Amino acid sequence: MEGTLTTDSVSDSDFLKEFYIPNYILVPDSKSNSTPPPQLPQCPVLVFINSKSGGQLGADLFKTYSALLNENQVFDLGKEAPDVVLRRIYLNLEKLKSNDEFAAKIQEKLRIIVAGGDGTAGWLLSVVCDLKLSHPLPIATMPLGTGNNLPFAFGWGKKNPGTDVQAVMAFMKKVKNAKEMKIDNWHILMRMRAPKEGSCDPIAPLELPHSLHAVHRVSPTDELNMEGYITFRGGFWNYFSMGMDAQVSYAFHSERKLHPEKFKNQLINQSTYAKLGCTQGWFLASLCHPSTRNIAHLASVKIMKKSGQWEKLHVPNSIRSIVCLNLPSFSGGLNPWGTPNSNKRRDRGLTPPFVDDGLIEVVGFRDAWHGLVLLAPNGHGTRLAQAHRIRFEFHKGGADHTFMRIDGEPWNQPLPSDDDNKVVVEISHLGQVNMLATDDCRSKSVNDPSSPSCHDADKDSDEEDAVLAEEYRKFGAADTFRIPDEVDISHLS
Repeated sequence: MEGTLTTDSVSDSDFLKEFYIPNYILVPDSKSNSTPPPQLPQCPVLVFINSKSGGQLGADLFKTYSALLNENQVFDLGKEAPDVVLRRIYLNLEKLKSNDEFAAKIQEKLRIIVAGGDGTAGWLLSVVCDLKLSHPLPIATMPLGTGNNLPFAFGWGKKNPGTDVQAVMAFMKKVKNAKEMKIDNWHILMRMRAPKEGSCDPIAPLELPHSLHAVHRVSPTDELNMEGYITFRGGFWNYFSMGMDAQVSYAFHSERKLHPEKFKNQLINQSTYAKLGCTQGWFLASLCHPSTRNIAHLASVKIMKKSGQWEKLHVPNSIRSIVCLNLPSFSGGLNPWGTPNSNKRRDRGLTPPFVDDGLIEVVGFRDAWHGLVLLAPNGHGTRLAQAHRIRFEFHKGGADHTFMRIDGEPWNQPLPSDDDNKVVVEISHLGQVNMLATDDCRSKSVNDPSSPSCHDADKDSDEEDAVLAEEYRKFGAADTFRIPDEVDISHLS
């Protein structure tokens, strides 16, 4: 096979044919040189790799996949954006499949492998969602980052499985046997007053995650659709958090940006993260963290449930960190929501954390000691609510900034300095995307009989989504979400 690794084993060669895609499918205007037609692969894959993720691991993985498969089906995200790749391949497939049964079946069976951190995986998920492909591609996530919450939630593990030929082939076998699983998409919209001076995209000196980007169109019915405000939007699949946990994450990312040479080992990265939790005062929050920075003092929080009406959410004064969680994997694989017992389900209407029910779990923490209860068999944070939408409204208060984080990407968020200013963060459900899950998957589907219990998905979600403005219908990842050439994308891990 052109572009593949020469193997000594016939069985290995036959195995690789199950994933191989010929050039004429991948490269427009090229011709098939196989007569008769090539063998139809049972699991054709497109492989996207953040070559700068995981120290040298990303680059090594790229070499191994390129050697095992057609090099034209393996892509370095530092050199080519995934939306450009997928548009090119899908346009070619659409052109071919009317007269080519092989191309039609390739499109039907196509899967994606993405190797990188949670930020890299989130980028691929956003692009696939935005492109609205005729057959949404299911995605397998190969862990390369520090947290790796996304791959862990779907059974792919927390540590990179290896970059040698046998390790990669073992991972590919898992991809072939994996089951498809739908998960909810979450759209985040942030609105704030634009500065009177300086750049607005992003707001200087604000360094937002690359998955949050400025948009200039807003809904005509938006109450903040007025001169002087700027809007950012993006998406996430695992979590949005605010408060002290995001502060520790921000300190880690800032340190890694200043001294990247110190962060080339996953174990060292995790050890450094734990040390920063101590130096940032997370374990002595009552002494180091003024009450004016507690969530209840910073923001008014509202949630929307099935009724379609906003209602104020009571957040205890002691809560210093709040997490809006979609998957049962946070901070290296912990499950802050847990599984509510029958009394909680009856009295408060709480459910287990299904990943496809149109609801996001909202959990609060007082400090790091509170977070340690997650290590206990039935430990969980303070369960605040489950919601279809949630809104944070920040007014002038006792703090001039707070820290926020989405899927592992933190930033320092300025807060209003006068009564006329306001910062709004709104999270809403926006459709679903297909993931690939192994038998060790920790995530639960509302439609999966093996789940601990089931309930009806949010019946109002489709109707609600139908009336949202166009900017709520996409994340913008396939059109405006770009990582500039001068930015080292390793920080997305």
